[in-house]
Amino acid sequence: MAGGANLSVTDLRRAARHPVDFPAIVEHFVQGDLHLHVCNLSAHGFMVDNGERLQRGDRIIIRLPVVGRIEAYVIWTRDNRAGFQFERIIRLDDFVAIIDQLQPNPRLRRPR
Repeated sequence: MAGGANLSVTDLRRAARHPVDFPAIVEHFVQGDLHLHVCNLSAHGFMVDNGERLQRGDRIIIRLPVVGRIEAYVIWTRDNRAGFQFERIIRLDDFVAIIDQLQPNPRLRRPR
């Protein structure tokens, strides 16, 4: 992945979200532990497809491979879906390692 470290924040923001199938138990700041299903992931955030109980502004802590615990907050909801933004951007090399763990089938990975 030569040159990957030279991507700007704008390039990362435009990067495609990667489809994943990641069930997670997250720590909701008000509701306690919630079982969420992460269906796509980027270096900036993720989407769940079972977020009926979530509202914009809700804060959670999720545990991801490689980076461990990371805080995120809901930036949008629609039907049963919710989009989260991480409190900090995941470094590109860490993000690639996360995708490699969560999406072991290379045919499902989007080009990076």
